[in-house]
Amino acid sequence: MTAPPPPPLSRHQRAGVLVAAFLAWMFAGLEISLFVLVHRQMALGLLGPDTPEAVVARWFAWYQAAFLFGAAAGGWLFGWLGDRAGRTRAMGGAVLCYSLLTLACYFATSAGEMLALRALACLGVGGVWPNAVALVAEAWPDASRPLLAGLLGAAANVGFVLLGAVGYYHPITADGWRWTFLVAASPAVLGVVILVLVAESPRWLANRAARRVGPAAASPLREVLRPPLLSRTVLGVMLGAIPVVGSAANANWVVPWADHAAAQAGAQRKDPDPRKKAETQITRSGGAVFGSLLGGVVASALGRRRSYFLISLAALAVSTWLFAVLDPFHPQFQLFTFLLGFVGIAYFGWLPLFLPELFPTRVRSTGAGISFNTGRVVAAAVVLSAGFLLDQFSGDYARVGLWSGAVYAAGLVVIWFVPATAAGKLED
Repeated sequence: MTAPPPPPLSRHQRAGVLVAAFLAWMFAGLEISLFVLVHRQMALGLLGPDTPEAVVARWFAWYQAAFLFGAAAGGWLFGWLGDRAGRTRAMGGAVLCYSLLTLACYFATSAGEMLALRALACLGVGGVWPNAVALVAEAWPDASRPLLAGLLGAAANVGFVLLGAVGYYHPITADGWRWTFLVAASPAVLGVVILVLVAESPRWLANRAARRVGPAAASPLREVLRPPLLSRTVLGVMLGAIPVVGSAANANWVVPWADHAAAQAGAQRKDPDPRKKAETQITRSGGAVFGSLLGGVVASALGRRRSYFLISLAALAVSTWLFAVLDPFHPQFQLFTFLLGFVGIAYFGWLPLFLPELFPTRVRSTGAGISFNTGRVVAAAVVLSAGFLLDQFSGDYARVGLWSGAVYAAGLVVIWFVPATAAGKLED
């Protein structure tokens, strides 16, 4: 006896799924960018106004590592929960996790306390992505997925731009930065709405019903970590690690680099510009919005392998020129910051299209979560290494950015392990 399949979602339910997933990942992007934007002023406020720039930069690396380790663990945890308890429950819980623990950051009184709370909040950041992409991929027809993958990829960058705009019009200073945590805690309302109102994936419901009447299934986590799915998981981890490392350990340096340059220039004329970092974040994230929107469409038009290779090549070229030739006051700096956002984040429109195709429905959220978020562990190691190099380079952000940009060269090689036939439809 087989269980009857659940009815497909209505047009309004599919729209609700898309809006909820977009907002959940958009606010996760706001959370990701929060410590990039406020870090320097926060560090000076917590450590003291006379803290050397090398120490400030070292704490930036540690906070980035806390985000990456936390998000990696959250991707595993909430990805597993999405396959066990449902996509919407896991996604709503992840939103509440990052919102409420960011609220707790508002009350932190030391840099170490802030570090621990940041890692815990980022469990939710890592947990949103696998459930958002699995839910949208399963709720919408295959023909819509390239465009929707790009839309989801753009969501986080809309959050980056949103926070950058807030920081531009309400400058963040060493005396006034805690208010940003209240802004970042506001999505808690969205988490409750998702839990109460958003429809569940019909594919997941059908798979759960089949498991109830069929033989007992293996744990999703165990299944993706052993043959025959293990090879897919390893490939997904490699493909996800390149852009995650590129974003966290390479492109993110442009914001503190611009902030430091503005502070040095301001010290000479006794008029620092607190908006320089916000302007740079808006520029980079504005490029990222367009790049990620096109990532899924380009992958569909050119093929998975060719598109990933070309994105990696362009990111390597732009990063090298930006960090090797330019400086934050060069006339081309904002243009190449925009281009680095454009090409470097186009990956994140590619990944929501390809990663769900690697795994069947019963383990899709777990597999996508592990693939995307395990790369954050690699990124954390690179970021910590970059923090060490900043000490050695006396706070020279450009040299570290040039060194870390080499990660894009790895993408030129890894993509050829993807089968030429890889494309197209979700596996039930």
